[in-house]
Amino acid sequence: MQEERLDSIEALEQFLAGTAGIAPRVPGGESERQAHVRRVLGRFGYGGLPRQHKGVVVRYLQHTSGYSRQHLVRLIGRFLAHAPLGQRRAPVAGFHRRYTEADVLLMAHTDALHDTPSGLAAKRLFQRAWQLYGDARYERLAAISVAHLYNLRATPRYQGARVSWQGTRAGKAVSIGVRRAPRPEGRAGFIRIDSVHQGDQDGAKGVYHINAVDCVTQWEVVASCEKISEAYLLPVLAELLAAFPFTILGVHADNGSEYINHRVARMLGKLNAELTKSRPRRSNDNALAETKNGAVVRKFLGYSHIPQRFAAPVNAFCRQYLNPYLNLHRPCLFAEERTDAKGKVLKRYPQHLVQTPLEKLASLSPACRNLRPEITLQALQTQARAMSDNEAADQLQKARAALFESINRRLTRTAA
Repeated sequence: MQEERLDSIEALEQFLAGTAGIAPRVPGGESERQAHVRRVLGRFGYGGLPRQHKGVVVRYLQHTSGYSRQHLVRLIGRFLAHAPLGQRRAPVAGFHRRYTEADVLLMAHTDALHDTPSGLAAKRLFQRAWQLYGDARYERLAAISVAHLYNLRATPRYQGARVSWQGTRAGKAVSIGVRRAPRPEGRAGFIRIDSVHQGDQDGAKGVYHINAVDCVTQWEVVASCEKISEAYLLPVLAELLAAFPFTILGVHADNGSEYINHRVARMLGKLNAELTKSRPRRSNDNALAETKNGAVVRKFLGYSHIPQRFAAPVNAFCRQYLNPYLNLHRPCLFAEERTDAKGKVLKRYPQHLVQTPLEKLASLSPACRNLRPEITLQALQTQARAMSDNEAADQLQKARAALFESINRRLTRTAA
């Protein structure tokens, strides 16, 4: 390509217009392309061109050299600074290392023997090893500065020498509870339980909500207590379990100590209920309770801080208004399971399976309902028909508004 004939800006513009879609390149390697850039910039006197003409020259060089615009800008800057266009080469000889790899390994060995003492103490050990005991390996380390000692400790070579691998230690086995998922087999009475904290404020804890849900019917009972210690939790837990209309056959919790302890185990033992706990890496073991925490507890009681002294009125609200509404008037989604050809279980939620927990309980066989002797299905249905779903929801909303208004009024009076 005889590009020397292009000796004007108009010629360059005609060349760019005529070679649109074509990529003519200067033959040769990196040095030839840099020489081409230098020739063109010198031939057109790039430094004295107006801005518009400079853009034409840059587009021409980008078209013929194959360089990106960013790299051309760097080369032009070097040309204008009368510097060579080629990249600067790194110096052949680097910095002199005073402390060798052997010194770093010796330091790591010494630190391991003495459980990584402080820098001053480590330097004194090096000095004693060289001056007192005559170990020639410590001659250079005896004169090291404390600051550079810490620099060497941060190097990959030192870190690699100090790495110690230890397998995961098995925790002490806790004999309380069985580590597996509940096995209701279509029977009511297997409860999943979890705690929900109502937030902190200025270091003060809020109330705790205990959320318990039946695996099969999704019958749900929410209760509140001041703290999750045994003195506060056990009475509320006993009240909560007694609020279910069926016999409790099992309780499943995560591994929190508020449920996995001997007192709770003795309480469930009196009820002949099995205590199970979640397995590691099995997030679905307690997924039903976790889902209800957000869909019910947080939706109706919110995220705002409620001081612990209001646990009693909040618990009364749950007992009188929230729990009856949830179980008698609030529909829940129940899954329809199907196994495909590959053995994967698929879940669907058809419209005809959207039921209230009471309707789901009524659809079970009498043996699977597992109702307490003093409770009948007819009594529960009569209680549900005493008011419509909308009336129950309206009553719940008014009671909740009155509850929070009372709490805010008492907080305002205290602050004043």
